Amino acid sequence: MDEQEIRLLLTQLLMPIVQFNEYEIELALDLFSFKTFESEAHVFVSQDIVTEVHFVLSGLGRYYYLDRDGKEFNKSLVKQGGAFTSIGSLVDSSPSPFYAQALTQCKIASIRYDELVALAEDNPNWGRFVRRLYERLALKKERREASFLLLDAQQRYEQFLMGFGSESENIALNQVAMYLGITDVSLSRIRKKMGLT
Repeated sequence: MDEQEIRLLLTQLLMPIVQFNEYEIELALDLFSFKTFESEAHVFVSQDIVTEVHFVLSGLGRYYYLDRDGKEFNKSLVKQGGAFTSIGSLVDSSPSPFYAQALTQCKIASIRYDELVALAEDNPNWGRFVRRLYERLALKKERREASFLLLDAQQRYEQFLMGFGSESENIALNQVAMYLGITDVSLSRIRKKMGLT
């Protein structure tokens, strides 16, 4: 990626969250690194000490846990505009308890957390950006918890389809079922009932 493409991708990522000016973007440009992760590649794995926030410029990914028997459980799905990181690792320097993996090819903009915090302390708009990231994370977690407590499996699937739109077609159904906390067979029944098969 050349510098102009990097600037464009970074601007597209940042501007929906906070209206940065050119100078504020320039402050951060050299702090970001840009990488591409192919489908099934890990951004980080369980037990890594995560020191960066990895913003998804394009593509889809997931966070997942692996139990003692090697069974996977999706914690969350990540789409364009989202981010991969482990808050526990960032804040406590503790090992991440989960994995972060690309489900499709993902273009990522990564920044060290300590550098993001320094930007936030020195510049009001970067401070707003970090605050809004945490607000978005809290809302996402609150909504996911509520969906498991208040919605049945079909309602959770309908909510998933609304949230991911056409991007949902790029996520394997077994990954969707795992995210919804149901079996592949149950998802197949729901899809049949909804006329999607």
